[in-house]
Amino acid sequence: MANNPGARKAIRKIEARTEVNKARRSRVRTYLRKFQEALAGGDATVAKTAFIEAQSELMRAVSKGVVHKNTGSRKVSRLAAQLKKLSAA
Repeated sequence: MANNPGARKAIRKIEARTEVNKARRSRVRTYLRKFQEALAGGDATVAKTAFIEAQSELMRAVSKGVVHKNTGSRKVSRLAAQLKKLSAA
């Protein structure tokens, strides 16, 4: 266990950062879920707006360091492919 002031402070900082990152990750998942629901609904215009929101939220998480850059890009790419598939149908 931490037994000097610096280590105790580090633990406090990590706990605070973990809470913030949890909230950010949860927010991203919410927008991804909204996009999936819009896809399931079948309306291309609603899905497009949900895609734009999900994309910006994912890239924001990337810039904040919650998600790795490649992971964010991969997810956005897959979402775009799903949207394109819906639009084509």
